[in-house]
Parts: sequence; C-alpha cells; structure tokens
Amino acid sequence: MKRSTLFRRSPGPLETSRTGDFGYLQPGEVYLDAACQSLRPQSVIDALTDYYTSYNACGGRVKYAWGQKVDAQVADTRKAVLGLLGLSARNHAVSFTLNTTYGLNLLLQQLPLGRFDRVVTSHIEHNSVFLPTITAARRLGVERLVLDRAADGALIYEPAQLEKAVVVVNAASNIDGRQLTNLSDLVRDTHARGGIVIVDAAQAMGHARALLQKTDADALCFSAHKMYGASLGVVVARHELLASLELTFVGGGMVQDVREEDFDLVQGDPAALLEPGLQAWGEIIALGRAIEWLGGIRPGGLNPAEHISGLSTRLFDGLAAVPGLTLLNDVPSPVISVYAPAHDSHRLAVFLSHSQIMVRSGYFCAHHHLKEQLGLPPLLRFSLGLHSTEADIDSATGALTRLMKGLS
Repeated sequence: MKRSTLFRRSPGPLETSRTGDFGYLQPGEVYLDAACQSLRPQSVIDALTDYYTSYNACGGRVKYAWGQKVDAQVADTRKAVLGLLGLSARNHAVSFTLNTTYGLNLLLQQLPLGRFDRVVTSHIEHNSVFLPTITAARRLGVERLVLDRAADGALIYEPAQLEKAVVVVNAASNIDGRQLTNLSDLVRDTHARGGIVIVDAAQAMGHARALLQKTDADALCFSAHKMYGASLGVVVARHELLASLELTFVGGGMVQDVREEDFDLVQGDPAALLEPGLQAWGEIIALGRAIEWLGGIRPGGLNPAEHISGLSTRLFDGLAAVPGLTLLNDVPSPVISVYAPAHDSHRLAVFLSHSQIMVRSGYFCAHHHLKEQLGLPPLLRFSLGLHSTEADIDSATGALTRLMKGLS
C-alpha cells in the first residue's frame, strides 16, 4: 500500500525538488498556474495538518494550552509578515482575512466620507481592484480616474490628479508581470497632496517583494496562497489608516464590550479592526511556515529571485519560438500571456492538459483591459513558481509547439 505524501516531512530548508518540498507532483505533471495560486511546499502542508490534528483551538479566546500555542504562533506570523516587508509594528498592523479582494473591499468600503476628492486606479488592474474602486467612488460620491501604465509598469499621472486621492493599483500585473516601478514616487506625491495609496500586492509578494520592502504606502493587500501558504488574505496597513475607517463590518473579536445600542472596540490592537469573527488559525500558522520556508530555500543553489529570473528568460524565449503564437510580454517575466490568432485559447489549454501541462486560459479577471480596451481574444497564461524547473518549461513549450504545428 502506497503511503500518502500528506504527512511526509520536507527533507530540509535548503532543498526544493519533486521528491522533497513538492514530492506530491507526479511524473510528467507540469503546473504553470502559480499566478492563480502557488503550490504549497510539504512543510506548509504539514504545519496546517499539525494544527488540525494536534492543537485545534480558537485563538484570542481561551486560556488552555492549545489556545495559548495558537496565539503565540499567530503572533509570530504577524511579526514574520512585517519582517518580510521590512516594516515596524510601531506603524503597521497585520490583519488576516479571506483573500486580497476581501481585504481591498474592507478598506475601500469603510473609508471616511468627505475626506477624499477622487479614486484613482489603472487600466491593467485585476477585477479585485477595478470593481471595488467603482463602488468606492460611488459610495464616496467622487470621481474615478483610470490611468495608463507605462511599458515598465509605472503609473502615468499628473500630480494634480493625486489631490486628495485614494490611489489603488497593483504592484505587479497578473497579465504580464510588469511592476509598479515608480511606487516610491507615487506614494510621495500622493501623500504630499493629502491622499492615500493602497497597493494590490497579490502578484508581487511571491517574487517581487523587493519593490515593497520598507514602503510608505498606506496599505498592502495580498494573498498567502500566491506565496506558498494556505488560502488566506493579508492586509498590512498603517495605524492611521485603520483609525480613520468608518467601520460598518463588525463582529466578535473586534469589541471590548457590548451594550444594547452601542459597543466599544478593542483598544490597542489595530489589526482587530479588520478581523471580525473567528479567524483561519491553521492557515495563518501555515503562512508563518511559508515565510520561514521562503527564507531558507536555494533551488539549484540559487536564491529564489535568481531561480525565477532564469526560468522566466527560458520560458519567454521558448514561447517566442512557437509558430503562430503572439506574446503580450515585451520582456521575460514569471507571468507570460500569449494567444494564437487562429486558435481558441480555451481549446489550446484543454489540449495541453492532455499532456499534463496546466496553464490558465481566459481573461484572468482583467476583462476591462484585455477585452474592452485591447480587444483581445481569450489568452493563455504561463506562470512560474519555485516548484518550476527547466524541464517543466521545455515540456510545456515543446507540447505547445507540437500542438500548433498539428493544428496548422
């Protein structure tokens, strides 16, 4: 009887391979959809399983040993998130929620009325940004500006457009990986005009964290499941922003006392302002393990950024050589989108799946930019993770080359 890989321990913090951190991948399986959710290393799976089987208690509510262990590990994860970003608990709080979309909505839909004159975003945003900025502008009764991004990802703006603005933009695109290269300038110029900056960091936290470290942005929202953790959302926000919110989404865990017609919020814990109800304790603990894992791995002897950079170039060159294919990317990236003008991308994705090649097809929750603005058909997206290998890329580009030749 074959033993389940669920409880197999990772061989060590410096090894990542098909027989170690991602040993559950079967021979021939090629997963190239990390932009949707990354695979989880075995140590993260083990941490989640250990919580459910060894100390499955509620955090923040109980006095027995299991609960104390949960509280300690959740606190450690909050510290680890701040450490990863080079931020201080003196100025920032780490709150946990469902996903990036939920975190963005918690902030945008509770901003104070009368403080801001406009909401600013860009054309290349994921729907998790694009849609809430529409509803937030309506709720606040202000205009909404949708700006262009440069080829290198910089937001193109005039300083006057940032006057008392709520700026919400991604740090890295889930279409082609381009990064918000002028983040520091954007934050400085927005703050100088009385505005705030909220960053969708979902795609950046996995492989572009250097852009976000020690940022002065007012909030970052991201998803643990795109950076090797379990399914979970994270909001890192400045204390001043949290204190300004007009809270309408409230519940247990946020209050110190409740009366028939009023309540008192918990004092001294800004993170609680975005954490109504019971939290995903196991997933929070697993995120801490993912951050620990990210700090120790050296795939092929390289640091993670070097590993992903080399694979990105190999993937870009391989896809560029496939006949009948058009690339949206101008340069290599961990996220590369393509299409074949003569063939349906969904059909291509199904054919690739027959060869155990797993890629995303469609508009990737970026309908406005890809469909309305650029008029493109559904696309194919290839996205890399730390489980990816050169053999994976060669298998995928080889299968796609054979497929395109067979269809021509």
